Amino acid sequence: MSYHDPQEPRTYGGWRRRRGIGLFGLGAAGTLAVLGALLVLVIAATADAAALLYIAPPVLLAAGLAVTRIGGEPLALAALRRLRWQYGSARNYTRYRAAVVAEHSPAFQLPGVLAPLALLDAEDGNGGRYGIVLDCRTGLMTPTLRVIPASTWLANREDADAWVANWGGWLASLGCLPALRWVTVTIDTAPEPGSTLADAVAAALDPGSPLAARQIMGQLVEAAPSAAADVDTRVSITFDPKASPASPADVTAAAAEVGRTMHGLESALGTCGVTVLGRATADEIAGVVRTAFDPAARGEVNRILAKSRPAHPAQRLGWTDAGPVGAEEEPGCYRHDSGISVTWAWHEAPRQNVTADVLARLVAPGRYPKRVSLQYRPFPAAQATRVLETEVNAAQFRAIYKRRTGRDETARDSYDQARARQAAAEEAAGAGVCLVSLYVTVTVTSAAELPRAAAETEAAAESSRIRLRRMTYAQAAGWAATLPCGISPAELARRMPH
Repeated sequence: MSYHDPQEPRTYGGWRRRRGIGLFGLGAAGTLAVLGALLVLVIAATADAAALLYIAPPVLLAAGLAVTRIGGEPLALAALRRLRWQYGSARNYTRYRAAVVAEHSPAFQLPGVLAPLALLDAEDGNGGRYGIVLDCRTGLMTPTLRVIPASTWLANREDADAWVANWGGWLASLGCLPALRWVTVTIDTAPEPGSTLADAVAAALDPGSPLAARQIMGQLVEAAPSAAADVDTRVSITFDPKASPASPADVTAAAAEVGRTMHGLESALGTCGVTVLGRATADEIAGVVRTAFDPAARGEVNRILAKSRPAHPAQRLGWTDAGPVGAEEEPGCYRHDSGISVTWAWHEAPRQNVTADVLARLVAPGRYPKRVSLQYRPFPAAQATRVLETEVNAAQFRAIYKRRTGRDETARDSYDQARARQAAAEEAAGAGVCLVSLYVTVTVTSAAELPRAAAETEAAAESSRIRLRRMTYAQAAGWAATLPCGISPAELARRMPH
């Protein structure tokens, strides 16, 4: 007889890769393309068998490119992405150099996917102000909440269970907000540059104190950067004001509508195991972007942000200060000012149930600046039911197809079908449905440190039971997705290239 240990940590799960009805692991569109190619061959053979000598090779080649996969990705998609990269690289679309002197140019323009963004300063309705990142191309608005998460290591299991349950309820409520597009939770860690501690010690140090005491304090300040970490947790919420039932007429009305919606979201977020510090100001958002482009400026940016009311407006951070002097995207990394970054995307979620602190190793501070972003794209409540029913039907179709073709069902297929049914049952009981993506960016100041930083990041992901895949030919977009700017690579992929 076996007994259950009451101290055993509770496990959670529920991730599942979205799979539609398709053959050979393809989606509906890919399956129709393959069947269409086969139909063309049949018609050609019926009309003129000799024509197959000219039609069959290109058709079979196209079908092979669609079916063959490399690292779980169709070969045709990988080839298309590389062609698009070469097209953009040949026209210098992957390089950015800010003009030091430019006629009639009041500010540096941000590169790449950040170019159409603007930073707004709005009132929160309680006498304070906060920043909103506006996408001038699509009209999307992204405010950011600054939070401090509670540690599950020092909490009771009942408290951790309650936090996870409330977080699930918070995500489920997002499907009832038609204007909300996605939520990005980012944990930004970096070695403490020492500026905050140095400024505090310098201000408190008595010039008349003994020399030995001042030397000891100086040595402690010098050693602090290697022993301390700067940790910042943000929740960025992206809205589409055009989808709001209020139908705001202009940017001012849209910002007011976003602010009203934020009140309910931030109050409910406080029950999810985090302390909501408030909405990030425009200065703080600009400081985050500036620090990401120029890691060497972290100390100076922290000094500016530490001053609640700068003596002169020129000391404030604005969108003009956020951009880099130069940036260049390479297939496997992104070079920007004083840093070189590598970004990975979530290739596969943990296959088994996990504990509440499964991401602790991945998000823990290390020797290099790192940003880990989880992006949740909720389905509308009315659409979630149809999506899950389609997923269940697709899983059943694949099982029936394998039985009809005489192939045995694999353990992974059986598990996937059970997960699809479980998700449908949970949604029927009131759970929400989200598309989840994860992006990890690590930054170094020297190219020689890049292999070591990449190896440490991938090892941390493996310990969190997550498989990462480097975002080859999409480093700049993945890098921007970890900033509080409302960038979603999945949304960018749907747009036509310009």
